[in-house]
Amino acid sequence: MGLARLMKLAFDGVDLSPLGEALIQRAEKNPQDANAFLDLSTLLQLGGNPKIALDVQAQALGINTLYHLAAREPGIRMLALMAPGDLMTNAPLEFLVEDSDIALDMLYVGPGLPLPPALPDHDLLFVAVGESTATGALLNELVDAVKTWPRPVLNLPENILKTSREEAPLHLSAVSGLYMPPSRRAGREGIEAEFPFIIRPVDSHAGHGLSRIDNGMELEDYLEARPEMEFFVSPFVDYRSPDGLYRKYRIVLVAGRPYACHMGISEHWMIHYANAGMSESVEKREEEARFMGDFDTDFAVRHGDALKRLYEAMRLDYLVIDCGETKEGRLLIFEIDTGAVIHAMDPADIFPYKGRQMEKVFSAFREMLLEASHADA
Repeated sequence: MGLARLMKLAFDGVDLSPLGEALIQRAEKNPQDANAFLDLSTLLQLGGNPKIALDVQAQALGINTLYHLAAREPGIRMLALMAPGDLMTNAPLEFLVEDSDIALDMLYVGPGLPLPPALPDHDLLFVAVGESTATGALLNELVDAVKTWPRPVLNLPENILKTSREEAPLHLSAVSGLYMPPSRRAGREGIEAEFPFIIRPVDSHAGHGLSRIDNGMELEDYLEARPEMEFFVSPFVDYRSPDGLYRKYRIVLVAGRPYACHMGISEHWMIHYANAGMSESVEKREEEARFMGDFDTDFAVRHGDALKRLYEAMRLDYLVIDCGETKEGRLLIFEIDTGAVIHAMDPADIFPYKGRQMEKVFSAFREMLLEASHADA
């Protein structure tokens, strides 16, 4: 079934227990049913059982490392290199190609995962492995592996490595009109920074373990409550708008061109779309609709030079940017990566403006693949 379909069911609040039971029965009936094991692993991750999920994923990959998502009709054939891990480990390409003419083959690679005897025919290769401590060695190995690949390659691994929380600010420090706060990796005994600062466990995403620290006592309380041994520490930037609200934008660069994906508005500095109250507020949704509708003539123009130079610095064909705006009007970068979810799951009756916008993103992604697949023609 794949990630996109299963996450949509979870997003809509569907009880996934019957499906989970059916997948278990399938796997018991046929212990070589790798698809059942992989879907079950995804369900377990969506249900908050990461350890068991990764064990089941390992069972799936022990049977087969290659998985196929069929296209609606014959079209572009994309092979994606993936790494074992949780739902943030790889670029979730299934959301971008679902119900399209793009056939997606997902090949899991890494230690103990040998390449199949023959690769499926494909028009291009997409390196979907995201940057993390766990994938760093694999990405470095792929740098040489893809240099002689017989098909065009998108999202080169050496450029994915530049998206780490430590590396990205260094690569973007000289970009005018843009600010990405430096991020320093530190152990529990080596956390030194000027208050206030923000702290998060290494390799965490979606705000897990993210906190603002205003004094020494808050740091002590934070560390006492966290089991992790290493953290990223960055200066806190107050990016409140004049009305006292915080605004966070998710932008995606497709072949260097920016597209709006969503906008979160909150009274709190740590914004995630799910907790920003967008579904409950007509005013917030109206502002997001204006943001999307005027994006090409407003936000993308004001920050056009900074986004262009960001693309030139990172050189990734597909890149997701979570950002805000400083009080001085600069583009404030919180995070750049290839693993954030770009989707069209929001209900159309509440977010009628989103479907059209996401179709622009999906169309741009397809056009990029089409152009790349013809590059050697």
